[in-house]
Amino acid sequence: MITSRQNPLVRHIRKLHQRKYRQGHLLLEGTHLVQEALAAGYSLDVVCCTPAWYDKQPSPWLQQLEQHSNRLEVVSEEVLAALCTTRTPDGVVAVTTYRPPNSLPLQSLGLCLVTLQDPGNLGTIVRTAAATGVEGILLTPDCVEMSHPKVLRASAGQWFRLPFQTVADPLGTLATYQAQGWQVVVTSPTAAQVYWQVNFCQPTLIVMGNEGQGLPADYGALTFTSVAIPQAATVDSLNVAIATAVLLYEVYRQRWQG
Repeated sequence: MITSRQNPLVRHIRKLHQRKYRQGHLLLEGTHLVQEALAAGYSLDVVCCTPAWYDKQPSPWLQQLEQHSNRLEVVSEEVLAALCTTRTPDGVVAVTTYRPPNSLPLQSLGLCLVTLQDPGNLGTIVRTAAATGVEGILLTPDCVEMSHPKVLRASAGQWFRLPFQTVADPLGTLATYQAQGWQVVVTSPTAAQVYWQVNFCQPTLIVMGNEGQGLPADYGALTFTSVAIPQAATVDSLNVAIATAVLLYEVYRQRWQG
């Protein structure tokens, strides 16, 4: 059993709490995320678990875990707590390697996120996007990174089922999709039409902006489809994850009813 926080493996995994060390790696905290990663076909570089966690796992699940892990280590409760970014870990942490795709398999519905900063919002959006049929997510380079542990947790494991791509020229990318016949939808409180007036049954990219500032002005200046989300006059704005869910479920409603 590993009992020291100075152990080389422990020190290596703890570095993944920081963005600069996470390049190409994911820190999976908790049983559910580890299960979802394996279900999606990921292999695990290393798994660390407490004796109490190991002893209560069903044998078939442990066999699967060991078959798809390069290394499995039992660690003390104190060491496991040091490996996690959460306050109440459930007894297991794993590390896996990922490679984002060079292109997205978008056929009908995509999402573009611009300068999103909160990992909890991003993870919630990933979860909602997966639930409503989004085929992939485009992100601007200044978004919070998809590998953030809180993004993974907030996605409830759907992270592994939704491809994403960071695009250096988001406006150019959106213009290319538009030239190919895609409808590009942006939100604006001053838009002449509300979101349910739009035909979402055609190929659509929905663009959502920063939590505090929304979309930059140059997005509104282009010939994208601009929509408003009505709200009470006393409310300044919606949380970006909620606003995204409102739009995506209108897409889902229209397509499901159609």
